[in-house]
Amino acid sequence: MGLKSENGASEAVKLCVFDLRRGQTEGQELDKILFFYPADLPLSAQLSVIGLSEGLITFTRIFSPEAPCEVIEAEVHSHVFYEAEPDIWMVMVVEKDKDSEAIWRIDALRKVLEEVHSLFVMFHGSIRTLVDKEPTGGLIRTHLYYFIMDFLSDFSIGKKLQLPNFRESLKERGTIQMLTVGREAAIEVQSLVRVLESCAGSTHCYSLTMFQDLVVSSSLSPIDAVRLFTYAVLRLTPLALSSGVSSWSSSRKGNTSCNTSAGAVLANSGLVVDQYYNSPDASALGSHSYPVVRPLQHAKWSKGKDGFLVTDIWGADVNNLVPTSPTIWLHQTEEKMYLLAYQHRGLTMILLIPVSSVNGEQGIAMVKQQILENASLKMFKVEEKLSRGWGGENAYHVSGYRYLLVDGDRYISRASPPGKVTTLTKESLIAFCKLREEVDSEKSRAKCDNSGCEKDLELSIRAKNNAWLIARLTRGKELYMVLEKANETLLYASDAVEKFSERYCNGVFSLD
Repeated sequence: MGLKSENGASEAVKLCVFDLRRGQTEGQELDKILFFYPADLPLSAQLSVIGLSEGLITFTRIFSPEAPCEVIEAEVHSHVFYEAEPDIWMVMVVEKDKDSEAIWRIDALRKVLEEVHSLFVMFHGSIRTLVDKEPTGGLIRTHLYYFIMDFLSDFSIGKKLQLPNFRESLKERGTIQMLTVGREAAIEVQSLVRVLESCAGSTHCYSLTMFQDLVVSSSLSPIDAVRLFTYAVLRLTPLALSSGVSSWSSSRKGNTSCNTSAGAVLANSGLVVDQYYNSPDASALGSHSYPVVRPLQHAKWSKGKDGFLVTDIWGADVNNLVPTSPTIWLHQTEEKMYLLAYQHRGLTMILLIPVSSVNGEQGIAMVKQQILENASLKMFKVEEKLSRGWGGENAYHVSGYRYLLVDGDRYISRASPPGKVTTLTKESLIAFCKLREEVDSEKSRAKCDNSGCEKDLELSIRAKNNAWLIARLTRGKELYMVLEKANETLLYASDAVEKFSERYCNGVFSLD
C-alpha cells in the first residue's frame, strides 16, 4: 500500500534542509526550517513536508538507530533522505509523473544532496557551526539559500529542474576522473608540482593539477580532491570559463541551448529569505543583513593577463579594489586555505596555501610572483606535452563497449564518453538504470549487515531489446557495462567482459 503525499502543490521537485534540534516547542516549528525549495511555497505546506519527513525519520530510527530512513516510495512521490550532519537533514521530494524521462536512481538523487552539502562545507564550514554561531538561524538560512539556489541553477531548464535521470546511469557523481599519462609526462608533472608547492616557501601546501576536465595529479586527501575537482569542473576549467556554464551542467541538460542563470532561478522562485523573519511564528531577528559569499555564481571567474584566475566573489580591498583571494576549508586538516588557480590553455594548476601561514593579500601576491618567475615555463612545457598525448573527448572510448568503472576506495571513476553513451537506445538505458538500482539495494543491505567485509557481486540481465546489462563488484571496485551488439548467449557477453577486464582493468573483474 503506497504512502500518499500530503502536499497538493504542483511543484515536481521540493528540496529542504532542517534541524531536528530546533523548533521542538509548540508554536516554534518554523524555526527548524533552514532551507526550502521552492521558497515561495506557503509556510504551511513547507511545514507539512518537513513534518512528514521528521515523522518518518523518528519512526525508522526505532528499528534502525544507526541507519534511519533513506528513501520512502509514496504513491505519487519519492522522498529521498540524507543526514548531512548529526540531526541536520536534507530531503528531496520528487514527483512521479507520466513524463517518460522521469526515471531516476534514488542513489543518484541522494548524491546530488551529498554534493551540494560537501561543496557548502568546503566554502562555508559545517551547517552546525553556522547554526551555533547565530542561533536565531538568520545567518545559516541566508547562506544556504543563495548557495543552494546557485547550485540548482545548473539543473534548470526554463522554470523546471532536470535532475539526473536514467540517461546518466553510466556516470558516478562524487568521484574524480583521471587522465592517464605516460611515465615521461608523469615525471614532468611531478617536477612541476614540486616547484609550484615550493613557491610558498617552507609552508606545507596542497595542489591539484588538471588537464581539460581530468585530474593529472593531486596531493589532497581523496575527499578534498573530489570537492575541489567538482568545483573546478563547475566553474574553473577552460570549458567552464569559455561557456559560462560548467561542462557537467551542459551534460546534465543534453543538447538544449536553454541555460538559465542563477539570477533567473532566484527570480522564478522569489527572493523570499525574509519570509521566515516576517512570519509571526519566527523569533524577531532584528537586523538580518548578512554578507554572503556566492562561489557558485555563473560567469564570475575570468583569466587574468598573468594567467591567474580572478574573481570578485570574495569581495575586494576597498583601498585599491584588488579582489580578495578565494578561500576554502579542507576536510582532512580542517584548515582554511587560500585558493590560487593558474591556467595555461588546457592546463589548470590549483595551489592551496594555509591562511595562517601568509601575510594576507601581500603574501599571496608574493607567492604569485614566485610562481610566475619559477614555474610558468615548466607549466608551458607540461601543457604542451599533455596536449600532444591527448586523445580528445573520446580518448577513453572502447569500441563496442559502453562502460563505467568505479574505484570506491579512491573515489575515482572512468566512463564511456557522453557522446558515445547517447548512441544507446532508451530501452537499454532504462533497463540499465534498474540494474543499478538493484546493485544499490544490495550495497545498502551489505552496509546494514555491519559485517565489515565487502561482498563480491555479479549481475547479468538480458533486456527486452536483447542488450546485455552487466554489473561486477569486487574488492571495492565496480564495473558496469551495456552491450547492445553482443551475441545472444550469456557466454559471449561474459567473454566480452573478461576481455575488457584483462585489457583495461588488470584482470580485477575476471572470474578466474
